[in-house]
Amino acid sequence: MDLDMGINEDMERSWSLLSWVASSVMVLGGVVPYVPQYLEIQHSSNTEGFSTRVCLVLLIANILRIFFWIGKQFELTLLLQSVVMILTMLVMLHLCCTVQSTIRVSTKQHRFTV
Repeated sequence: MDLDMGINEDMERSWSLLSWVASSVMVLGGVVPYVPQYLEIQHSSNTEGFSTRVCLVLLIANILRIFFWIGKQFELTLLLQSVVMILTMLVMLHLCCTVQSTIRVSTKQHRFTV
């Protein structure tokens, strides 16, 4: 009987760990593709392949998901996923704006009139 209790406790711990790992992958999995893209934009100072419209759509979708969660709470993992994605999109947009403003300043011609 004690052996069965020990096995059940071990299985419960294993499932708990697996559940925690799966939740973590769900929360952070959406961010992973943006890491190399962020590094490439930062390294090359070129935002040509990045769409800020996609950022806008993802920001709206994740903000709406958070508002929906306030009204009818669902799994906390999905809420955390939305928060992480919003932060990621804001970081990406900040990088793009910084790079684009630097490019505009460096290529802008200055004219002085008398």
